[in-house]
Amino acid sequence: MLATAYDVIVYLLTAAVAVVSILPFIRSYRWWVRACDFPRVQILVAAIAVLVAAWFLPTPWRWVAMVILLLCIGYQSFRILPFTRLYPSEMKIVPRSEEGSQVTIVSSNVEMTNDRHGDVVRLIEDEDPDVLFLMETDEHWQKAVESSLSRYETVLQEIRDNYYGMIFATRLKVVRHDIVYLTPGDTPTLFAELETRAGQRFRLVGLHPRPPVPGENTADRDAEMIYAARFAAKTETPVIAMGDFNDAAWSHTSRHFKRVGGYLDPRVGRGMYASFDANSRLLRAPIDQFYATPKVAVAEFRRGPNIGSDHFPMMIRVDLDPERAKAANRHAKALPEATEEDVERIFAQYRERIGHDLLD
Repeated sequence: MLATAYDVIVYLLTAAVAVVSILPFIRSYRWWVRACDFPRVQILVAAIAVLVAAWFLPTPWRWVAMVILLLCIGYQSFRILPFTRLYPSEMKIVPRSEEGSQVTIVSSNVEMTNDRHGDVVRLIEDEDPDVLFLMETDEHWQKAVESSLSRYETVLQEIRDNYYGMIFATRLKVVRHDIVYLTPGDTPTLFAELETRAGQRFRLVGLHPRPPVPGENTADRDAEMIYAARFAAKTETPVIAMGDFNDAAWSHTSRHFKRVGGYLDPRVGRGMYASFDANSRLLRAPIDQFYATPKVAVAEFRRGPNIGSDHFPMMIRVDLDPERAKAANRHAKALPEATEEDVERIFAQYRERIGHDLLD
């Protein structure tokens, strides 16, 4: 029996769902491969819809299509599951405290072309964070938030008109702070060491690597993430990594980042907190991240309001009290020896490329 137009469409949709589910297994830096890491929720929904449509196919191809779709549904669900309330959390929420060990942080990609400057100024004033990290800041944004930055004792700015500017501001005691370039990709990275009001030291890493888009592969993005992960692995000091990673929380690269650095994710067991695209409910994914090593506890974690950017701001209140962190957090998984050796090799290559070692 000849296939009808309906049958052909369902077969093609089944094949498309299978291809975009399989592509992320390929360890490639090609943008069109890595882009498939992002829409796992959308692929899952599409697979369920096509599964319903496949029920009306003729046998035996009906069962072939349905088995393929069920495998895709199972795999996508498996990858998404940790970012739902059905999964055990890695970081339990600790009570708020005014003892001085807790620090509030706001991280926001403001979008360079966004003209709703007033919304961002109000966000800063309303949240009044101890640490502020803004991305995509050009000269217009620098002028727009200048008055808000006056409340901070330390302000570090890398103003650029290529969508990769940064502003870092804090009222905490600063031991060290630098904005550096880890790769030839012309994207800066923040490294800082701060001290809470109670005297606990911790380190911050602020990332905003390039996304996988046409003409932009992910070699530099992944290199920045590996270096930042190694920054945590080489110190006993608590570390927080934050920013627009341009990588979904459930991707292979993000999972590798966590394992290498020994990080925990406050999203796990709590929800997706999808931060991009703020302008589309259908295309959202969790790409603005907060990761912390086990010596950092979380007292609050939430997504901020729409500020006109294509990203939602992200807010977190952390607690550097070691006893509270020990009681609230799971231990990070150990890195397999083979992976450790591979990371050391990659790390050595990129240390040679940038000509110095920030971890010394």
